[in-house]
Amino acid sequence: MADTLHHAKSVVGFAITQPLSFVYILIQNVLNWIFAPVPPPPTDKLRRPRIAVIGAGLTGVSSAAHCVGHGFDVKIFETRSREKGLGGIWSRVNSTSALQIHSIMFRFHPSVKWDTAYPQQQDIKKQIASVWKTYGLDKKTVFETPVTSIKKNASSGRWVINDNEQEHGSFDGIIAAVGSCGDPQMPRLPDHDKFNGPTYHSSELDGKDVEGKKILIIGGGASAVEALEFAVQNHAAEIDVLSRSDKWIIPRNVFVDVLLSLNVFGGETSFSWIPEWLLRKFFYRDLEDISPAKKGLYTDTPMVNSELFDQIRAGKARWLRGDIVNVQNEGIMFNHRAQGVPKGGPGHESLVRGDVIIMATGYKRPSLAFLPDNVFEKGYEPPNWYLQVFPPQDPTICATNSTYVNAIGTVGNYHIGIYTRFLLMFLVDPLSRPRESLMKLWIGFTRTLKKFAPTKAFDFFTYAELIYWYCFVSIINPFRWKWVPFIFFGLFRGLPLAIVEEEDHIRGLNGKAK
Repeated sequence: MADTLHHAKSVVGFAITQPLSFVYILIQNVLNWIFAPVPPPPTDKLRRPRIAVIGAGLTGVSSAAHCVGHGFDVKIFETRSREKGLGGIWSRVNSTSALQIHSIMFRFHPSVKWDTAYPQQQDIKKQIASVWKTYGLDKKTVFETPVTSIKKNASSGRWVINDNEQEHGSFDGIIAAVGSCGDPQMPRLPDHDKFNGPTYHSSELDGKDVEGKKILIIGGGASAVEALEFAVQNHAAEIDVLSRSDKWIIPRNVFVDVLLSLNVFGGETSFSWIPEWLLRKFFYRDLEDISPAKKGLYTDTPMVNSELFDQIRAGKARWLRGDIVNVQNEGIMFNHRAQGVPKGGPGHESLVRGDVIIMATGYKRPSLAFLPDNVFEKGYEPPNWYLQVFPPQDPTICATNSTYVNAIGTVGNYHIGIYTRFLLMFLVDPLSRPRESLMKLWIGFTRTLKKFAPTKAFDFFTYAELIYWYCFVSIINPFRWKWVPFIFFGLFRGLPLAIVEEEDHIRGLNGKAK
């Protein structure tokens, strides 16, 4: 009784002292209660279809948890060890790495409960591991098992991993969750060996001493901003970011970020100048010179940061646009370009001195080469797939978060569950399954809608466009209508399954035996 009273007092005290945090945690608990699939009892034998999940990162763990939560069996294959593989890229970045977007936009599974708006690496890994254990995926994951091939058994028509059906069994569906960030990318700069100081990749900064030193950051993306924040926090004397191209930077504000993602056209329109003008006038302000001059907001993934400009205005950092000529003993010879001058264009060369080089050059993209050759048909190779993740040649394959190029949205949100449930629907309901010709028709239709966009149709999208895709393909096929609550919210799976059994009976099929 005393413990209960003490707990109640602490909850009330937390609600009074931190009302916004209390409401945020309360909302997450409600979402968890309504939408999180109930983990099956440990003794439950899960039924078919059986899904092979390639990758134990955030997407793979979330997808597998959705499958298991809805009663379907899985096996997760991860190339790396548990230490480096579970959690994907979040297991291989700095401990100071944190979300650039608000965590409300990074609820990669309904059961996730964030304590802060912008959690750091350890918090993110903890949530991934929690989902992994809660849904019993620790017993369904094999580490240090690279997937090199996926082929169909000619007699059963089911998928076999690495030609080893005896060890792994066979599968009805494949979720390729390898993501877009693999090993660190470390390009060699001209005459790099001449540099007197150390060179680090931006993902390997833990424990590095930069206090009182001049830091040269190579790159202009999100990794560069993260490296800049690391240098500031560790009291670097001077920081110069050397960027070849301009990228849009948007505020670290959940309302602004959501508004920008509501462009349902998924690309540049005649009205795109409005948010671009507002960003330049009210966010960039006196630093408008480093905003992109000829690149639209809806053409490339923007950086999300509200502190970068403060560091520049405070004189703690410089953002330099131009090209690297070569590396010298004491720094980098850099060709400074004016706003609007293209890469390699004319400029002014000068030596940018530095003691440490940080390569914020991103990561190599993981390969999907293990998938069957026929899914890479010319004109219909990734990202030009149905809903961007289903190859039209075979809708039993789903490559969630592994085919996108650029977007305004988030890789860690409800779309992971939606894509997973689309796959489950295709597997258990033959009448909902799209034919190759219709999938290609949808791809062509989307290309037509976006033919005036400066990017290719599937090279950029917004979260609003993604939701439109889901709605369109759900409505266009009447046999999918019964699945809509399940697809979008994970609700009422039993009703459509019962209807499918009746449909199979009418068509003279035995759905359970199949």
